[in-house]
Amino acid sequence: MQDIKKLLGKRIRELRKSRHLTQEKLAELVEIGPANISYIETGRFAPSVETLAKLSEALGVYIYELYMFEGYSKSIDEIKNELIEALKNDDKLASMMYKFYQAVK
Repeated sequence: MQDIKKLLGKRIRELRKSRHLTQEKLAELVEIGPANISYIETGRFAPSVETLAKLSEALGVYIYELYMFEGYSKSIDEIKNELIEALKNDDKLASMMYKFYQAVK
């Protein structure tokens, strides 16, 4: 199985190219260095939550869409239901997801 950082990087690269953005232009919009975009797209670095929020805004997608990798077939309702069930059964996960939500809302 591919590393999640590589899958995320590939997805960001696909979205960037589909919007006809260069790495330099995306870096400018996200307020990070162009080399960092390259590192993210190749899976060398994982973006911070703040950078993920800026990337999603610059690319015109919701953050969860950055994680919709090729071949992903679950509907948004299926995703919501799966998350709700997972959160009901795992207090640590619920706490972490709430912190993530607070950071990106």
